[in-house]
Amino acid sequence: MKAIIIEDEKPSARRLQRMLQTIGLEVVCLLHSVEEAGKWFDENAHPDLIMLDIQLSDGLSFDIFEGRSINSHIIFTTAFDEYALRAFKLNSIDYLLKPIEEAELQAAIEKFKALRNQFKTSSLNLEQIKSLLVGGKEKEYKKRFTVKIGQHIKLVDADSIECIYSENKGTYLYTNNKRSFLIDQTLDQLEGELDPSVFFRVNRTFYVNINAIVDIINYTNSRLRIKLNTYKDEEIIVARERVKNFREWL
Repeated sequence: MKAIIIEDEKPSARRLQRMLQTIGLEVVCLLHSVEEAGKWFDENAHPDLIMLDIQLSDGLSFDIFEGRSINSHIIFTTAFDEYALRAFKLNSIDYLLKPIEEAELQAAIEKFKALRNQFKTSSLNLEQIKSLLVGGKEKEYKKRFTVKIGQHIKLVDADSIECIYSENKGTYLYTNNKRSFLIDQTLDQLEGELDPSVFFRVNRTFYVNINAIVDIINYTNSRLRIKLNTYKDEEIIVARERVKNFREWL
Protein backbone atom coordinates (compact mmCIF):
# COMPACT_ATOMS: atom_id res chain seq x y z
CA MET A 1 0.00 0.00 0.00
CA LYS A 2 1.20 3.45 -0.90
CA ALA A 3 1.01 6.59 1.22
CA ILE A 4 2.02 10.24 1.03
CA ILE A 5 2.77 12.59 3.90
CA ILE A 6 1.69 16.24 3.81
CA GLU A 7 3.48 18.00 6.67
CA ASP A 8 5.25 21.36 6.70
CA GLU A 9 7.75 20.45 9.43
CA LYS A 10 10.30 18.40 7.50
CA PRO A 11 11.87 16.64 10.52
CA SER A 12 8.39 15.55 11.64
CA ALA A 13 7.60 14.37 8.09
CA ARG A 14 10.78 12.30 7.94
CA ARG A 15 10.09 10.80 11.36
CA LEU A 16 6.57 9.83 10.29
CA GLN A 17 7.98 8.38 7.07
CA ARG A 18 10.30 6.09 9.03
CA MET A 19 7.44 4.99 11.28
CA LEU A 20 5.19 4.15 8.31
CA GLN A 21 7.95 2.26 6.54
CA THR A 22 8.53 0.20 9.68
CA ILE A 23 4.84 -0.72 9.65
CA GLY A 24 5.15 -1.79 6.01
CA LEU A 25 3.69 1.11 4.01
CA GLU A 26 5.49 2.57 1.02
CA VAL A 27 5.81 6.34 1.36
CA VAL A 28 6.01 7.66 -2.19
CA CYS A 29 6.28 11.39 -1.45
CA LEU A 30 6.73 14.00 1.25
CA LEU A 31 4.88 17.27 0.59
CA HIS A 32 5.22 20.41 2.68
CA SER A 33 2.71 23.04 1.55
CA VAL A 34 -0.76 23.54 0.09
CA GLU A 35 0.73 24.75 -3.18
CA GLU A 36 3.18 21.87 -3.52
CA ALA A 37 0.56 19.25 -2.65
CA GLY A 38 -1.99 20.70 -5.07
CA LYS A 39 0.45 20.45 -7.95
CA TRP A 40 1.36 16.91 -6.96
CA PHE A 41 -2.28 15.76 -6.97
CA ASP A 42 -2.78 17.29 -10.40
CA GLU A 43 0.09 15.29 -11.84
CA ASN A 44 0.04 11.96 -10.01
CA ALA A 45 -2.24 9.03 -9.22
CA HIS A 46 -3.74 9.24 -5.76
CA PRO A 47 -2.20 6.98 -3.10
CA ASP A 48 -4.06 4.57 -0.85
CA LEU A 49 -3.50 6.76 2.20
CA ILE A 50 -2.77 10.43 2.94
CA MET A 51 -1.18 11.42 6.25
CA LEU A 52 -2.42 14.99 6.42
CA ASP A 53 -1.31 17.81 8.72
CA ILE A 54 -4.08 20.39 9.12
CA GLN A 55 -2.07 23.59 9.47
CA LEU A 56 0.56 24.08 6.76
CA SER A 57 2.90 27.01 6.28
CA ASP A 58 0.75 28.51 3.51
CA GLY A 59 -2.74 27.68 4.77
CA LEU A 60 -5.09 24.91 5.87
CA SER A 61 -4.57 21.58 4.13
CA PHE A 62 -8.29 21.40 3.24
CA ASP A 63 -7.55 23.90 0.49
CA ILE A 64 -5.54 21.22 -1.33
CA PHE A 65 -8.77 19.42 -2.20
CA GLU A 66 -10.72 22.40 -3.52
CA GLY A 67 -12.01 21.33 -6.95
CA ARG A 68 -10.34 17.92 -6.73
CA SER A 69 -11.86 14.48 -6.14
CA ILE A 70 -10.29 12.58 -3.26
CA ASN A 71 -9.49 8.97 -4.05
CA SER A 72 -7.56 8.24 -0.88
CA HIS A 73 -8.26 7.56 2.76
CA ILE A 74 -6.99 10.25 5.11
CA ILE A 75 -5.51 10.11 8.60
CA PHE A 76 -5.16 13.60 10.03
CA THR A 77 -2.24 14.64 12.20
CA THR A 78 -3.21 17.56 14.38
CA ALA A 79 -2.51 19.66 17.44
CA PHE A 80 -6.14 20.92 17.66
CA ASP A 81 -8.02 20.57 20.93
CA GLU A 82 -10.81 18.17 21.86
CA TYR A 83 -13.55 20.51 20.63
CA ALA A 84 -12.11 20.42 17.15
CA LEU A 85 -11.63 16.66 17.24
CA ARG A 86 -15.40 16.13 17.38
CA ALA A 87 -15.31 16.96 13.68
CA PHE A 88 -13.46 13.77 12.89
CA LYS A 89 -15.87 11.59 14.86
CA LEU A 90 -18.80 12.97 12.87
CA ASN A 91 -17.17 11.74 9.67
CA SER A 92 -15.60 8.48 10.92
CA ILE A 93 -12.11 9.84 10.15
CA ASP A 94 -9.13 8.80 12.17
CA TYR A 95 -6.71 11.33 13.60
CA LEU A 96 -3.44 11.38 15.52
CA LEU A 97 -2.49 14.02 18.05
CA LYS A 98 1.04 15.36 17.84
CA PRO A 99 3.58 14.25 18.87
CA ILE A 100 2.62 10.98 17.20
CA GLU A 101 3.19 7.80 19.20
CA GLU A 102 4.12 4.56 17.45
CA ALA A 103 1.35 2.53 19.11
CA GLU A 104 -1.31 5.06 18.11
CA LEU A 105 -0.01 5.15 14.56
CA GLN A 106 -0.10 1.35 14.37
CA ALA A 107 -3.71 1.32 15.59
CA ALA A 108 -4.71 4.00 13.07
CA ILE A 109 -3.14 2.03 10.22
CA GLU A 110 -4.97 -1.13 11.28
CA LYS A 111 -8.23 0.84 11.27
CA PHE A 112 -7.37 2.22 7.83
CA LYS A 113 -6.76 -1.30 6.48
CA ALA A 114 -10.11 -2.46 7.84
CA LEU A 115 -11.98 0.49 6.32
CA ARG A 116 -10.13 0.09 3.04
CA ASN A 117 -11.64 -3.33 2.60
CA GLN A 118 -15.12 -1.87 3.00
CA PHE A 119 -14.90 1.31 0.95
CA LYS A 120 -13.12 1.96 -2.32
CA THR A 121 -12.72 5.67 -1.59
CA SER A 122 -13.11 7.97 1.36
CA SER A 123 -16.34 9.96 1.53
CA LEU A 124 -15.29 13.11 3.36
CA ASN A 125 -17.29 16.25 3.99
CA LEU A 126 -14.23 18.47 4.15
CA GLU A 127 -16.23 21.69 4.31
CA GLN A 128 -18.05 20.44 7.39
CA ILE A 129 -14.79 19.45 9.04
CA LYS A 130 -13.14 22.73 8.12
CA SER A 131 -16.00 24.77 9.55
CA LEU A 132 -15.95 22.81 12.80
CA LEU A 133 -12.20 23.16 13.13
CA VAL A 134 -11.82 26.83 12.38
CA GLY A 135 -15.31 28.21 12.88
CA GLY A 136 -16.16 27.07 16.39
CA LYS A 137 -13.41 28.97 18.17
CA GLU A 138 -10.01 30.28 17.38
CA LYS A 139 -6.94 28.20 18.12
CA GLU A 140 -5.39 29.15 21.45
CA TYR A 141 -1.61 29.10 21.69
CA LYS A 142 0.64 28.80 24.68
CA LYS A 143 0.86 32.11 26.54
CA ARG A 144 3.17 31.05 29.37
CA PHE A 145 5.45 28.25 30.51
CA THR A 146 6.08 26.86 33.98
CA VAL A 147 9.72 26.14 34.83
CA LYS A 148 11.31 24.66 37.94
CA ILE A 149 14.04 26.56 39.77
CA GLY A 150 15.12 24.44 42.72
CA GLN A 151 12.03 23.96 44.86
CA HIS A 152 10.26 26.86 43.16
CA ILE A 153 8.02 27.10 40.10
CA LYS A 154 8.34 30.18 37.91
CA LEU A 155 5.98 31.44 35.21
CA VAL A 156 7.59 32.61 31.98
CA ASP A 157 5.46 34.65 29.57
CA ALA A 158 5.74 33.58 25.94
CA ASP A 159 6.14 37.24 24.95
CA SER A 160 9.38 37.45 26.97
CA ILE A 161 10.99 34.53 25.12
CA GLU A 162 13.54 35.49 22.47
CA CYS A 163 14.23 31.93 21.35
CA ILE A 164 13.72 28.30 22.28
CA TYR A 165 16.59 25.93 21.62
CA SER A 166 17.74 22.37 22.19
CA GLU A 167 21.14 21.53 23.62
CA ASN A 168 22.60 18.33 25.05
CA LYS A 169 19.20 16.58 24.88
CA GLY A 170 17.52 19.42 26.79
CA THR A 171 15.15 22.17 25.65
CA TYR A 172 15.61 25.72 26.91
CA LEU A 173 13.69 28.99 26.91
CA TYR A 174 15.89 32.05 26.53
CA THR A 175 14.23 35.25 27.75
CA ASN A 176 14.84 38.94 27.17
CA ASN A 177 16.35 39.29 30.66
CA LYS A 178 19.23 37.05 29.50
CA ARG A 179 18.19 33.91 31.37
CA SER A 180 17.75 30.34 30.15
CA PHE A 181 15.23 27.92 31.63
CA LEU A 182 15.08 24.18 31.11
CA ILE A 183 11.63 22.81 30.13
CA ASP A 184 10.29 19.27 29.82
CA GLN A 185 9.04 19.46 26.23
CA THR A 186 11.06 18.87 23.07
CA LEU A 187 10.95 21.23 20.11
CA ASP A 188 8.84 18.70 18.20
CA GLN A 189 6.35 18.56 21.08
CA LEU A 190 6.02 22.36 21.02
CA GLU A 191 4.79 22.19 17.43
CA GLY A 192 1.22 23.47 17.33
CA GLU A 193 1.48 25.06 20.81
CA LEU A 194 3.42 28.16 19.74
CA ASP A 195 1.73 31.02 17.89
CA PRO A 196 3.00 30.64 14.30
CA SER A 197 2.69 34.38 13.71
CA VAL A 198 5.24 34.96 16.49
CA PHE A 199 7.49 31.88 16.60
CA PHE A 200 9.25 30.19 13.68
CA ARG A 201 11.44 27.10 13.72
CA VAL A 202 14.45 28.23 11.71
CA ASN A 203 16.37 24.96 11.96
CA ARG A 204 16.49 21.66 13.80
CA THR A 205 17.47 23.26 17.13
CA PHE A 206 15.95 26.77 17.24
CA TYR A 207 12.62 28.56 17.38
CA VAL A 208 12.88 32.37 17.24
CA ASN A 209 10.46 35.10 18.27
CA ILE A 210 9.85 37.61 15.46
CA ASN A 211 9.74 40.44 17.98
CA ALA A 212 13.28 39.64 19.17
CA ILE A 213 14.92 39.78 15.72
CA VAL A 214 17.16 42.82 15.27
CA ASP A 215 19.06 41.83 12.12
CA ILE A 216 18.96 39.26 9.29
CA ILE A 217 22.15 38.70 7.31
CA ASN A 218 22.80 36.73 4.12
CA TYR A 219 24.91 33.68 4.96
CA THR A 220 26.74 30.95 3.07
CA ASN A 221 24.92 28.32 0.97
CA SER A 222 21.82 30.51 0.49
CA ARG A 223 21.13 30.56 4.22
CA LEU A 224 20.38 33.44 6.57
CA ARG A 225 21.92 34.42 9.93
CA ILE A 226 19.68 35.94 12.58
CA LYS A 227 20.67 38.32 15.36
CA LEU A 228 18.40 38.64 18.38
CA ASN A 229 18.13 41.39 20.98
CA THR A 230 20.23 39.77 23.69
CA TYR A 231 20.93 36.14 22.77
CA LYS A 232 24.63 35.81 21.83
CA ASP A 233 25.59 32.27 22.85
CA GLU A 234 25.45 30.65 19.41
CA GLU A 235 24.91 31.69 15.80
CA ILE A 236 21.30 31.20 14.72
CA ILE A 237 21.18 30.09 11.09
CA VAL A 238 18.02 29.63 9.02
CA ALA A 239 18.36 26.23 7.34
CA ARG A 240 18.46 26.45 3.56
CA GLU A 241 15.28 24.40 3.11
CA ARG A 242 13.43 26.78 5.47
CA VAL A 243 14.60 30.09 4.00
CA LYS A 244 11.64 30.43 1.59
CA ASN A 245 9.06 29.77 4.33
CA PHE A 246 10.96 32.04 6.69
CA ARG A 247 10.81 34.93 4.23
CA GLU A 248 7.08 34.37 3.77
CA TRP A 249 6.63 34.26 7.54
CA LEU A 250 8.39 37.61 7.89
